[in-house]
Amino acid sequence: MILFVAATLFGIGILIVLTRKNAMLVLMGIELMLTASMLNFIAFSKDMSSHLFVLLIIVVAAAEITVALALILKIYRYFGHIEIDKILEKEK
Repeated sequence: MILFVAATLFGIGILIVLTRKNAMLVLMGIELMLTASMLNFIAFSKDMSSHLFVLLIIVVAAAEITVALALILKIYRYFGHIEIDKILEKEK
């Protein structure tokens, strides 16, 4: 059951990353994929080391969120929106 939930979360995360143009939604998709990987580590855990690895993933996810939100805020201040396609067009 846990593996089905993890696979579903990972699939939804990939779908969001590949189809959305808003940078915040892409970030949310990446977070869903990280959550799915944490669930897989817990599902296949045999000892305490996998739980420590999940804790490391949570710390990395928190650091990634803070850096990504700071970058998205800077992009919004510079361009006035966070649509990825429009930002790439203005760079060229």
